[in-house]
Amino acid sequence: MKVLLATTKPFAKVAVDGIRQVIEGAGFELALLEKYTEKSALLEAVADADAIIIRSDIIDAEVFDAAKQLKIVVRAGAGYDNVDLAAATAHGVCVMNTPGQNANAVAELVFGLMVYAVRNFYNGTSGTELMGKKLGIHAFGNVGRNVARIAKGFGMEVCAYDAYCPKEVIEQAGVQAMDSVEEMYKQCQFISLHLPATDETRGSINASLVGLMPKNAVVVNSARKEIINEDELIALMQERADIKFVTDIQPSNAAKFEELFADRYFSTPKKMGAQTAEANINAGIAAANQIVGFIKDGCTKFMVNR
Repeated sequence: MKVLLATTKPFAKVAVDGIRQVIEGAGFELALLEKYTEKSALLEAVADADAIIIRSDIIDAEVFDAAKQLKIVVRAGAGYDNVDLAAATAHGVCVMNTPGQNANAVAELVFGLMVYAVRNFYNGTSGTELMGKKLGIHAFGNVGRNVARIAKGFGMEVCAYDAYCPKEVIEQAGVQAMDSVEEMYKQCQFISLHLPATDETRGSINASLVGLMPKNAVVVNSARKEIINEDELIALMQERADIKFVTDIQPSNAAKFEELFADRYFSTPKKMGAQTAEANINAGIAAANQIVGFIKDGCTKFMVNR
């Protein structure tokens, strides 16, 4: 049984060692494909793989066609829009994610970005503090819950909106549950985005929504770039010089954002939310354990293409 670890953005060595211990401890073989630059290398590597562990790597129909004996793909992380679920299902391949394993790492980065923004990107001028400000969390999953926990430590007032999370669950976490997304944006100077990229959410963070935010608004995106309507946000930021946008996912129009809003925009050069040793270890080892559980016991707890 061959398990392929295929990552253009490699795991930390300590995480790879942990993954190897789990996979080889189960009697399976572990093969590494790291820092590959051509899709052809991936297509060649998957040809005899029974299982694949990936991060943000694209697993599409062409990959599934090349992987004749593939049984399972595990995305080490929460988001799985980089995997073609329809193609996986058509090929009889199980797809899983590892929800929650990177959540604290991403949540901590949210506050790194937020502090950077309110301190005027450390340009030497006087900024503001987070204490006493109101934060709206858009989508209350594992990352959103961790953002709420940390925000309380900063002394922020915290509310959340999630169309698929019951209000009582949000309130049990000590967070104000909002009745509508529009009402949350109207009330909050800070918005932290945690939406997946779906047909429903793509482009949903637009001028009409962000434009509801009060003066000196800060939008933080640690989710997916596809949820931002970039053209509308650019136009809005041109109209409103008080809005700042900080993101862990470089926009498609990054050059334009940089040109127009040098003092109000920042993006990490490469998605950094899960780039900690702890998150690497947690997500990688969880992925390895899920593969072993699926192959040996048929466990499908985290299957996303049912």
